[in-house]
Amino acid sequence: MTYRLGTPLSPSALRVMLLGSGELGKEVIIALQRLGVEVIAVDRYPGAPGHQVAHRAHVIDMTDARALRALIEQERPHLIVPEIEAIATRALLDIEAEGIAEVIPTARAAHLTMNREGIRRLAAEELGLPTSRYAFADGLDELRRAIEGGIGYPCIVKPVMSSSGKGQSTVNGPGEVAAAWDYAQSGGRVRQSRVIVEEMINFDFEITQLTVRAVGAGGAVETFFCEPIGHLQQRGDYIESWQPQPMSTAALERARAIAGAITASLGGRGIFGVELFIKGDQVWFSEVSPRPHDTGMVTMATQRQNEFELHARAILGLPVDAGLLSPGASAVIYGGADAVGIAFDGVSEAMLVPGSDLRLFGKPESFARRRMGVALACGGDVDDARRRARLIASRVRPVIPS
Repeated sequence: MTYRLGTPLSPSALRVMLLGSGELGKEVIIALQRLGVEVIAVDRYPGAPGHQVAHRAHVIDMTDARALRALIEQERPHLIVPEIEAIATRALLDIEAEGIAEVIPTARAAHLTMNREGIRRLAAEELGLPTSRYAFADGLDELRRAIEGGIGYPCIVKPVMSSSGKGQSTVNGPGEVAAAWDYAQSGGRVRQSRVIVEEMINFDFEITQLTVRAVGAGGAVETFFCEPIGHLQQRGDYIESWQPQPMSTAALERARAIAGAITASLGGRGIFGVELFIKGDQVWFSEVSPRPHDTGMVTMATQRQNEFELHARAILGLPVDAGLLSPGASAVIYGGADAVGIAFDGVSEAMLVPGSDLRLFGKPESFARRRMGVALACGGDVDDARRRARLIASRVRPVIPS
């Protein structure tokens, strides 16, 4: 479906509501506004990055189905774009079924991917995609039994609902299980006790395969692939990404076949971040997010249309171009301290790095390990771009104003 673009804040406006308005949502809002879309930003706290650039902003508990439905009925958006997992997705199923708004990519996709259990069962049990061995547990004793009864050590424990690696830990032996359980409870997006425990795969590297479902030249939805993105993580949270990630032709073909299968099953239009493990020519499915991916921020330095522009165009039914312009890299800038309204020194020095760019997200509150910005760089090759991105990030110094 292609939507007619109108004039914001007028009767002809095309209205899009983002559920979740962090740094990724902010970039999607900017991309939509460049196409004349009226955007409503929703988040759980005031002053979120997307709130600062949207036409209107609201603060609600998005896991509260009644509050969510009331806001949708008040704003009457044409499109609803979930940007986080912690949403009352059953309310979205009803909204879509009643024809009140279209949910991106679909309400079913939002519901299935809101936690790791739904999407893992779809990938492994329904589609037969290769994955690590896994089990789910609702308590510490059940977690121990799952590990010792088949998953083995080392393994990965994660909340079934979390983002950016929160609550994820590696367990190397029996003495670490209780701490992993406690950490998973503290890192979930909503109050729940269920966790997934996964076999540790001895992979060479992991990638994000950004996959776009968009209207093609023939008028039907087609699948488009960005070049694979490599990334470095600590405790499940990305700290660097680069594009393209070198890999064998066989592995790339398998990665795209897996990404194409899972995104076709989820359906709809928009960008998907498909996470995969690679070892030689072998590929395993890990996770999928039906929205822009944090590691994909590198596309702001590498592609003609970055992942946010691709998402905006795809959901509006417009043509997309997922091609690469230059090798590039990103490096995270952390807050470094727990404070409100921090400032940044060293930005000018950072911008002196050749091929540099920078995004400061504008989050109202900083934490020591909260992502407050990202350094971006292009280069002659990936290694060159990674060196530049790390240098840019090192020169930006978060400070607490006196």
